[in-house]
Formats: sequence, C-alpha cells, structure tokens
Amino acid sequence: MARLRAPGGCPWDREQTFDTIKPYTLEETYEVLDAIDRRDWKEVAEELGDLMLQVVFYAQMAEEQGLFQIGDSLDAINGKLIRRHPHVFGEEKAQSAGDVKRIWGEIKAAEKKGQGKESTGLLDSVPRAMPALVEAQQIASRAAGVGFDWETTEQVIDKLHEELAELAEARRSASPDELENEIGDLLFVLVNLARFVKVDPEQALRCTNAKFRTRFGHMERRLAEQGKQLRGTGIAELEELWQEAKRTAANDAKPLDSKP
Repeated sequence: MARLRAPGGCPWDREQTFDTIKPYTLEETYEVLDAIDRRDWKEVAEELGDLMLQVVFYAQMAEEQGLFQIGDSLDAINGKLIRRHPHVFGEEKAQSAGDVKRIWGEIKAAEKKGQGKESTGLLDSVPRAMPALVEAQQIASRAAGVGFDWETTEQVIDKLHEELAELAEARRSASPDELENEIGDLLFVLVNLARFVKVDPEQALRCTNAKFRTRFGHMERRLAEQGKQLRGTGIAELEELWQEAKRTAANDAKPLDSKP
C-alpha cells in the first residue's frame, strides 16, 4: 500500500482520502457477511482480506500525515482486550455472558472518566450513521442495561399488538408522516422482541431476504420454462409457483435418508 500511494504509484490509490474510502469499507463489510451467510469459507477468507485492506489503507494515509501508524491500532486493541477482560487476564470473576457485558461496560465508563472526557448521555455513543436496524438494537440494549425494559417476552408481544392497532387506526386518516412514525414504532418493538428471544434481527432479516430471493428466482425460472414472464402472469399462478418454491426448498433441506 505504501508503494501504491507513493509518487509513481497508482493514480487512483494516490487520490483517495479517509472520506472517499469510507463507502468501500461498508461495502466490504457487507460482502464478508454475505459470504458467511452462504457458508462459502473460501470466499470468506478472500473477503476478510479485502476488509483488512481497508484497515491498511486508512493506516497508510494516517502515517503519511503523521497521525498514527498501524502498530498503534494493534497496540490499542491488544491493550483494550486485556483491560476489559479482567476475568481472563486478572482476578475478576465472570460466570455468564451477562457478567462479561457488565464488566466491559463498567471498565469502559471508568476509562472515559479517567481520560477526562465529558460525561454524555447513555445513547450518545451510538452512531447515528449506523443502519437503522443496528442502531435500534444498540439503543434498546443500552436502555435495557439500566433497567428501562419490559420484564417478559409476553409484555413485548402485547406492545406489538398495541402498535399494530395504532397503525391500523392511523391508516384511516393519518398523514404520510404519521404513518411513517407508526411504522417506525412497530419496527422498534420488533427489534426488542428479537432481543428478548435472543435473535439477531439484522441476521433474521438477511436470512428472510435470501429466502425471498431464492423463491422469487424459482418463480422466474419456472415461468421462463413456459415461455412466460412475471409481468402479465396472474396472482393465482404466481402464488402457486411460490408455494412450489417453498416445497422445493423444504425437500432440498431434508436429510438424504428422510422420507417424503
């Protein structure tokens, strides 16, 4: 990377800045997630290399400007892992993942105080630039960590029904802004429901997206075999093909020795 950025190196690499590289960092992150979802381990290894390139790229630009070197980043994370795992590297005791999260949070808060950083609101450290679903996860988890939470999954489900009723009412007379607000409330409760049942909502939605892609592709292929297209095909026939796609996927997922 130093050679690519040097005089006589690659014109494109030499033009890049911290801001211009940011979109590629996000893109490479999602490509890693996609490869993991597909369990394509060879591609996971390749995509992780692409993601590491982003780190190298930022560090090289920082070194050129005298800001820091990649070794500083590695030293920082090594130090942080040791400080925030006293139950491994020290005398602290942790019996559960919940204990670990509590210890991590306490040490993180103490570190900020020791650095003289101004105290901020609990949610201020959750980046607004995150995808909305991930942001909702972070917000809900942090609020729950200080006791602002439901007590049972059933209470969350009751809240979900309440939000559905409000959405149904809003559809009758609400403005687009009000409908957007009600949809947002509904999604936020769903994120909390996922948290209660210990499901990652981002991953759950990614799996559903992949499932929809597969079934939709099945419909396209079956129609193409008949010389037809999606547009112009009746909803009844599309629904029949959709159910066929579901059955095909279910059969493909059966063990080889299972009976139909």
